[in-house]
Order: sequence, then C-alpha cells, then structure tokens
Amino acid sequence: MAQQEPVNTQKRPRGGYERSMPFIRMNQRPSKPRQRGVTEIRGPYYTPMGKHYLADVLESMGHYVDSLKYAGGSFSLMPADVVKGINDLCHDYNVLVSTGGFLEYVLTQGCDVVDEYIQCCKTLGFDIIEISSGFITIPTEDILRLVEKVQKAGLKPKPEVGIQFGAGGATSAAELAAEGTRAPEYAIAQAKRYLDAGAYMIMVESEGITESVDTWRMDVPAKFVSALGLERVMFEAADPAVFAWYIKNYGPEVNLFVDHSQIVQLECLRSGIWGTKSLWGRVLTYKC
Repeated sequence: MAQQEPVNTQKRPRGGYERSMPFIRMNQRPSKPRQRGVTEIRGPYYTPMGKHYLADVLESMGHYVDSLKYAGGSFSLMPADVVKGINDLCHDYNVLVSTGGFLEYVLTQGCDVVDEYIQCCKTLGFDIIEISSGFITIPTEDILRLVEKVQKAGLKPKPEVGIQFGAGGATSAAELAAEGTRAPEYAIAQAKRYLDAGAYMIMVESEGITESVDTWRMDVPAKFVSALGLERVMFEAADPAVFAWYIKNYGPEVNLFVDHSQIVQLECLRSGIWGTKSLWGRVLTYKC
C-alpha cells in the first residue's frame, strides 16, 4: 500500500492559495484579475461585517472572490478607520472593493458633494464606484459625465442598468409591477454607451428580471449577453435558484453578484463538484 502524503496544514501567506485536495479534478478557474467567472459578494447591509467576520470569509474562500460590494451606503455609517481596514483586508486577498449604488443618493445633494464623495471613496481605498439610477431619473449624458469623473479620479466606474424603475430597495413585487418596466433594448443601448466611455463593467439589476416578478424574464439576460458579451456584464443573482439558472444557461464563467453567505454554494457550482439535481456533474470547462 502506497504511503499517503501528509496534508499540508502550514499557515500560508495572506492571499496565497492551495486547495486541500489538489488531486481532485474540478473545473479550472482563471487567475485574478478575471474577466469571466467574476464573483462579487455583498458586504455589510443585511448583516454587519467587520474585519474579523470578513477575514474568515476571505481566508477560506478569498481565491474565488473578485470584489466586495457594500450595499445601501452602509460604509457611510461606519468610522473611517473601520472602512479603510475592511478595504485594506480585501486588497490583501486581491479583492476589489465597490461602493455599491450609494452615489444615487449622493447625487440628490449636489455637485460639490458628489466631488467630495468620489475623493473620499478614493481615500478610503475603494476601487469601484457603482453608478446606479434605480430610484431616480437621470439623463444618460449625465451618467456618462459621472463615468468620466470617476475615471479621472483613478477609480473604476461601474454603471448599473435595468428594466425596472424603483429597483434596488427590496420593494414589493406589487409596487414594482405598478411602476412598469422599460424595454431591454433601451437599457442595452445605454450600457453600450457606458462601456464605450470606459466603464469597467455593467451591473444588470435583477428586479423585473428574476426578482420581485411573478415570472422570470429569461429573454432579458440573453439580450444583454448577445449584445455586450459575457465578460462585460454582471448579473445580480442573490438567490441560489437564480445563480444556478445563470450557470446552467451561460456556463460557469458568467459574472455574478451574490450575498457573501452564498459564495461557497456558488463556487461548488462553478467548479462542478456539487449542485442541484439538474446541475450535479454537468457543469464542465475544457482548458486543455
């Protein structure tokens, strides 16, 4: 009987990575920075998240996390040193940090506050400023000016587009249905202009597509992928049934935003080692 190699349990440097069972075959993941198969996780919002909590997440699964997104402007409630500490910890694991869509609220306070906000985000160590407009109506040209302003500050602009007005605040399905939806073609045309202007990536809002709807609009993601390419869009999919559907239909290299509590389940699907009945053993890549 062959002697078994001892398991390496030595502490590794922060950000280093080696699977505990390298002899188990699984789908290969591109190394960071990735353009496909990007996973963004939600940071503080539904639950508080400090450095110790986040350190546990990143120590075990940081290799599979590409960016962390604060939600609801949560960082504006925290002490600056705490925000900076969380952002620095992310960078230790080669994880980018996004503001989430808080700029949408900041815009209501005028141009000077917007400028101060962008500079403060840079000082606090953010990498990405998301530019959303779920609750406000703002001209496309103005979003393009914000994309340029964020770029000039040395940060990555990430506009959010969608088909549902009033999206982004856990609004009930009945309220959203009363608002109606936009044509996907209009949102795609906006997204193309943002990308041409230098946007880092496009975030596609889930409301009206897979969230707060009676029937999923499966045609909408297909239109985005067909028009923009898989690597240029990220789909909000903070529900296991939703991200399983995206992987089943677009493969393990689709870019997804999920809650931080779902990172292990998502990566098991991407790697092909586990899954639901319709996905178990059927998610494959060919990297020969």
